[in-house]
Amino acid sequence: MSESKPVVVLKPAPQRVDRVFSPAVLDELAERFTPVDLSGDEDDEAFDAVLPDAFAIVGQPDLPRARLDRAPRLRALLNVEGNFFPNVDYAACFDRGVHVLGCGPAYAQAVAEYSLGLALDLARGISREDRAFRAGRERYVADGNHDAVLLRHADVGLVGFGNLGRALHRLLAPFATTTRVHDPWLPPNALREHGVVPASLAEVLSRSRFVFVLATVTDESRHLLGPAELDLLPEGARLVLVSRAPVVDFPALLERVAAGRFLAAIDVWPEEPVAPGDPARDLEGLVLSAHRAGGVPAAFREIGEMVLDDLTQIARGLPPARMQVAARELVGRYRNRPVI
Repeated sequence: MSESKPVVVLKPAPQRVDRVFSPAVLDELAERFTPVDLSGDEDDEAFDAVLPDAFAIVGQPDLPRARLDRAPRLRALLNVEGNFFPNVDYAACFDRGVHVLGCGPAYAQAVAEYSLGLALDLARGISREDRAFRAGRERYVADGNHDAVLLRHADVGLVGFGNLGRALHRLLAPFATTTRVHDPWLPPNALREHGVVPASLAEVLSRSRFVFVLATVTDESRHLLGPAELDLLPEGARLVLVSRAPVVDFPALLERVAAGRFLAAIDVWPEEPVAPGDPARDLEGLVLSAHRAGGVPAAFREIGEMVLDDLTQIARGLPPARMQVAARELVGRYRNRPVI
């Protein structure tokens, strides 16, 4: 291995190197570092062989303490999938001064724009009326707007106020909404500084016409929105789910949509791909989406640029500046699964 340029191991599965890194960024990476591409290599021996020289690992392969013991030069673990999985001994990383970084900020704008689009669809029945038109059942003018509502000046609730919530909040500004936020990981004054109203989960659900579910999965947030919580939603509310499926009790959600209690748009599912016979496919009150909110080419390319920038920062003895820095107190609590 090169003694002059730090060794960067590329093992980004389920992402691909050519999806995340443009040719230009890969060239820059090779100028500043010694990349070792193991993206297509499932052989643990090859990975273990390079660990003693590794300055950074791009990806999140299994890294128990025993494996980290074989990587004395490791200074950064850069997750490019979008989740912090429980397959890493994070305590060992922090104890050894290894930067644990995630790419969440790169997805935030894409997910926020998509979430806004889903909310507008639910507000105005855009995809529903498109289907009706194609089937020759279109309804003109007021007849097609019997349940239409405006996002402007609406009561909006955000469940979670991390990267996604903050990006979405910026997009909501022109609509002059009253935005309530439930996020138990943030103090009320931190929320007020962003111009939102801190609220309990019950307040967010019961007082919002539009609810965006943006929370990550932990043991505490699994089925955070169960039957009792979903029953707090006002009649005719609009629910947008774009974070992680286990946050919501899906059978309870589908049952209430089928009953006409509220409308919903779903981008994440308990099992993906969704089974051909899944009842969600036939519910008219749903807008269906196949986990598309964040995975746009611009977001993937931004991840590659962020990786290069922060690797350069760390190699210069400076803190990372672009990727999300994992919090010691939180990173071990996530229970997300890899995205297909």
